[in-house]
Amino acid sequence: MPEIKIENLCKSFDGKPVLDGISLDIEKGDVFGVLGLSGAGKSTLVRCINGLEIPDSGEIYYQGELLCSATKRIEKQKRAKIAMIFQQFNLLDQRDVLGNVELALEFAKVKDRATRKQKARQCLERVGLAEYASAYPSTLSGGQKQRVAIARALALEPEVILSDEATSALDPETTQSILSLLKSLNKELGITIVMISHQLGVIESICNKVAILDKAHLVEVGEMSDVFLNPKTEIARSLIYADQVHTALNEHHFIRLLFDGNADEPIIANIVQHCSILVSVVYASTKVIDGKVYGQTVIKRPKEIADREKLAKYLTLHHVEFEEVKSLGME
Repeated sequence: MPEIKIENLCKSFDGKPVLDGISLDIEKGDVFGVLGLSGAGKSTLVRCINGLEIPDSGEIYYQGELLCSATKRIEKQKRAKIAMIFQQFNLLDQRDVLGNVELALEFAKVKDRATRKQKARQCLERVGLAEYASAYPSTLSGGQKQRVAIARALALEPEVILSDEATSALDPETTQSILSLLKSLNKELGITIVMISHQLGVIESICNKVAILDKAHLVEVGEMSDVFLNPKTEIARSLIYADQVHTALNEHHFIRLLFDGNADEPIIANIVQHCSILVSVVYASTKVIDGKVYGQTVIKRPKEIADREKLAKYLTLHHVEFEEVKSLGME
């Protein structure tokens, strides 16, 4: 049973569809990425999951029970199990770090002050900010502010964390530290994470599954490695290849080599050595997804038929997945 099940979700603003028939299953323990360009509907989707937006139609289920729909609001008890972190941190400047984390417990009507403080300190320790309890947000870096926001999200012991572009305002090094923290929370606490981003690098860093939205529609969904190696739609290809491959050579045919979880073998060098074929590489990329190295290399197809046959035989013998493509757009 999925932890979160979304069925035919629709939402419009001023008559313009923002979500159009979205259906997704998010399993317990997933780090589930939702990827798309600005305006694709990503943030609206996550805001529907936590009740900040009411869908026009469709249903969202949580642990097998109806969470919300056009006619049903999220119950307070269930909302507490689905935390959210935002791009802008949303900290109160007049409160110190400990007070900002305590705020979640105050909203949850935890009356005992000592209990709130103890819980808040434990959450700060979890995110590596125990020594900053008495500091104020104005003295913190962007990464530290986001860690405070994550600590606040942890205060109610959520089972799901929704991250809406939570690293978009951070520099690359700080982004990686926040992503590592979220991944550790997923592994150590079993928290399911839904990661909203327009940046492929963020999604591929920690997600095991991904859904791609385009103009209010769900266009691809699957294991991160499958979508990376075999993008089926134009928007998926543009996000994954990120304009690194242009069309100036589209009069050629190409061979795409896929490395599924093991990209360590020097396959191109081996082709040159063992097949005596000169290889022209036009695109290459490797990604670390869920702890494994995946990659793909696009080379020009040999002109001579005999060389093509030799190459195909070698790749088949060495269990290298490959396909012929007619353009650098992988169509």
